[in-house]
Amino acid sequence: MQDIEIHRERAQNIWSSFSRKFPPVAQSTQLDPISSFDMGRIGGLSSAKEEIQTYACAATDPEVYVRWGTHPPSGLLLIGQRGVGKRLLGRSLASLTHTSFLCVYIPRLVLEVVHRGGNVGELVTEWSNTLEEMPPVTTFFNELEFSQVEEIGTRRPDLPVGPVMDFLLDLMDRTIAFEHTLVVGATSHPDTLRRAFAQPGRLERVVEVTPVFPGDIVAALKIHASDAEKRSGRPLFLDVDWDLVTSGFHHSAAGDWVHILHAVLRRKARHEAAGEAVAPISSQDLIDEVERFKNASSRLVVSKPGTYV
Repeated sequence: MQDIEIHRERAQNIWSSFSRKFPPVAQSTQLDPISSFDMGRIGGLSSAKEEIQTYACAATDPEVYVRWGTHPPSGLLLIGQRGVGKRLLGRSLASLTHTSFLCVYIPRLVLEVVHRGGNVGELVTEWSNTLEEMPPVTTFFNELEFSQVEEIGTRRPDLPVGPVMDFLLDLMDRTIAFEHTLVVGATSHPDTLRRAFAQPGRLERVVEVTPVFPGDIVAALKIHASDAEKRSGRPLFLDVDWDLVTSGFHHSAAGDWVHILHAVLRRKARHEAAGEAVAPISSQDLIDEVERFKNASSRLVVSKPGTYV
């Protein structure tokens, strides 16, 4: 326990010192000094989970690769639409390997660097120096296809792609170079991702993260429904027919389904706050919320999780 606390404090102090010097880093990264996310909390995704567990051996049992005459991949590239669990898989890798979890949101980092300017070379050098001092860490480069991400406006021709790519590839190469780091990248736009990211020596193992519908979605919903009941300390759901709930909407983004579940919980809370008699959540409650989500999403040019009424 003492070693864990030392690891936590050291990782937090080193990264905080670095990010204070470079605002783009502070605005685009999040460090969990000791990740404790159980892979079992991810519904389904058995194939992607197996890839994560295999890669974890690079930190927990590296000699096993030698015994099979091979070596671990330099990094993983997770591809799949938004909300399918890519970031959760990265967190679970950090937990399996008892490493810190550093999430770098690439579109935000790119915008901050472009808009703020400054000495990019100094930032990259200090990035290397900081990682060298850090305890073992899993670094997660999220949304590598930075110019396509909705939050910064789809297709940004104004971004200086060449210099940005030089910067990102240098950052990634320096990160991979450290033996005590595990590196994972992710994108929800694999069709337009620049191939340089997936070259040998970089994110050379490509892992598709695609939930099996409806089984993986149902598994995720059951996990989050159980979590809600644990937080509440009482039963909240009737005998929900989860297959029926999902049957009318073939949508494989588990994140959106979890938002739907929480929207029902919040609606129940609002009615209770108004002094109304509130029944436990039924299949029909969830089906009605699915329809609200579908209707709201159809009115948006780009559907964003959790934004519907």
